[in-house]
Amino acid sequence: MSHVINRRNFLKGASALTAASTLPISMIELAFADSSQNFSFAYISDAHIQHVKGKDFVRNWDRGLIRAVAETNLLTPKPDFVMFGGDLAQLGKKEELDHGAEILSGLSGSKLRCVMGEHDYYLDLGQYWEKLFGPQYYSFDHKGVHFVVLNSILTTDEWTFKRWPTAVQRMNEMAGLDNPNGSPFMVGDKQRAWLKNDLANISKETPIVVFSHSPLQKIYKGWNFWTDDAEQVQALLQPFKKVNVIYGHVHQIQYNQIGNISFNSVMATAWPWPYPSTYAQAEQYLPKLTVEMNRADPFFERDATGWQLINVATGNVDLHYSLSNNTSRTVAFNSKTGQPEDTSYQAPEKRIPPQSHF
Repeated sequence: MSHVINRRNFLKGASALTAASTLPISMIELAFADSSQNFSFAYISDAHIQHVKGKDFVRNWDRGLIRAVAETNLLTPKPDFVMFGGDLAQLGKKEELDHGAEILSGLSGSKLRCVMGEHDYYLDLGQYWEKLFGPQYYSFDHKGVHFVVLNSILTTDEWTFKRWPTAVQRMNEMAGLDNPNGSPFMVGDKQRAWLKNDLANISKETPIVVFSHSPLQKIYKGWNFWTDDAEQVQALLQPFKKVNVIYGHVHQIQYNQIGNISFNSVMATAWPWPYPSTYAQAEQYLPKLTVEMNRADPFFERDATGWQLINVATGNVDLHYSLSNNTSRTVAFNSKTGQPEDTSYQAPEKRIPPQSHF
């Protein structure tokens, strides 16, 4: 664990990747002083495969994942591993998870690792997902970087075990976006204790990358872009020099900096969520640097979906978004200000307000 990220100029031309990538696959490359330690990994998230009947699935969504896998296979050089960021299924059904697992099995030459989403979990509390993909939370080391995968979509025992007469109703309640019967997510006491123990023997100079499904911060409670014990998780990460949290769930561009922790979202292969006008009512919870997408229409299948090239060479992530039906975007960490900044839409006059009909 002696390698420290310190080389800044390593990015390959984004245009070369754009030709091969039109969906939310995220190339993430970490560069080290010793070039033999450089590596990359791909990120795919939020497929939301929904079963209709028999062998029929909602094609808008499974086709997005099929294309993402195909485009990941075109990447040269091959990424060291591929991360799937959660919500493979829409309603947690065996048929949905099997279909998603079959599609992901088409990845060639790269190890698959997975994060669990709430749509994968709340039907059977992740039992079938674990059979397919392994534990709900874990960590691993790769070429000098410590990676942590958390299940951040848990909630209270009362909500999970006592409130709903059937598992199907529980799943349907949690699947709704703007749903007062949902419940805020959390990592939970048991997992935070595990995280504390996991990090105990890691050098404070070691780069830490945390994958979660929910943001590990408090953004917008009405849509459950919110993790109730976010501050307690952040406190465990604060002693480390460089920490990056990469998450899905929100289907939109988000970024933030809290102390030493950089937060960045990735896109979905299914559909984009627009920025709700009600965000204005919760301004105190919004990351200061979060800006609206150029356009996000959930009824236009591919609008605002895209892929990201993520540079962690300096220890902070820079995301280069290539949006299928929008102008490309870059959210890059500015070492002078100590914050991520959107190079195209940072200025207030360039910010495009949320769509009024949402």
